[in-house]
Amino acid sequence: MKQITVLLLAICISFQLSAKNYQFLIGTFTTNTPAKGIYSVTLNAKDLSTNVQLLTEAVDPSFLCISTNKKLVYAVSERGEKSSVAAYKFIKNNKLQLINKVNAGSVTDPCHIAMTNKHVVIANYSGGSVFVYGKNSDGSLSEVVQKIQHEGKSIHPTRQKKPHTHQVVFSPDGNYLLANDLGLDKVLVYKYNIANVNQPFTLFDTMNVKPGSGPRHLTFNKSGSTIYLLQELDGTVSTIQFDNGKLTLMDTVSVVRKNNIQTGAADIHLSPDGAFLYATNRGSVNDITCFTTSSNGKLTFVQQISTEGEGPRNFAISKDGKFVLVGNQRTNDISIFSRNKNTGELTFTGKKVQVGAPVCILEY
Repeated sequence: MKQITVLLLAICISFQLSAKNYQFLIGTFTTNTPAKGIYSVTLNAKDLSTNVQLLTEAVDPSFLCISTNKKLVYAVSERGEKSSVAAYKFIKNNKLQLINKVNAGSVTDPCHIAMTNKHVVIANYSGGSVFVYGKNSDGSLSEVVQKIQHEGKSIHPTRQKKPHTHQVVFSPDGNYLLANDLGLDKVLVYKYNIANVNQPFTLFDTMNVKPGSGPRHLTFNKSGSTIYLLQELDGTVSTIQFDNGKLTLMDTVSVVRKNNIQTGAADIHLSPDGAFLYATNRGSVNDITCFTTSSNGKLTFVQQISTEGEGPRNFAISKDGKFVLVGNQRTNDISIFSRNKNTGELTFTGKKVQVGAPVCILEY
């Protein structure tokens, strides 16, 4: 009996220790930076120590997505005529092994990626398009099965001369794909037919946002009924009702709270309980803003603080809501913040992780 008690105690201690660790996948730009590829960062919540591991060497593996079984990783490489999409699988020692890499076309510059069990989809910034790849049984990518080209422009004299697709996101029910086009000031909704091999996506709805605002990233609430859209050029955040693929604007606020600043709003995420919304702004301010959410779509300002670095292009909230990791692209570091679950407020822990040009952070 004593031996059993000791064994159970050891198991409990081991579980508690393992529960203190968080793992994050980091996508980077490697050209003219210290980065060498895709990394993992392990955070120990007890003492805030971190361990950085290079999972695979790759050229500019910026934005990433992970399969639901955590066995596959897909990455875009935004490199002009050399742009590509790569498929990886986890192997022993938590390393990533390349399965295959396919060309993403000429001057497309893929900047975001999403996936289902059957398809991998990329948003092409320079090309103003969406490319769809088939996903084979071994996780490898097929050639492009569908190309969706956006057309038009908007009012910004340099940033909106043509389409610039900036993000692709599947609705929580998996029935729709949403594409934000910064160049057009539009959010486009595509109906997803997973059984259609050659043309799985058809245009279903389109919403125009304020001219010159530049929609960049969006996030859904858990039920899929509400979208929060961040506009890069003017720093506004729009609350949008999503009803069976149809979009309706509910409210708009802004992350800009200072005069005479350069705006470069970047990333947006909800807290795990959906009660708080966070958005980063690069430009000349390099801050992260917190709002409370409400059932009527209204957002209420809570806090705005420095990201303790420059170029906060992407961030992640831990699944338990305790920590926020902000990737500062220009200063080659990730700032670690603790988070008050009751108030939503963030506090800089004083801890940073040194990683070259971090631009995508995903907990896994």
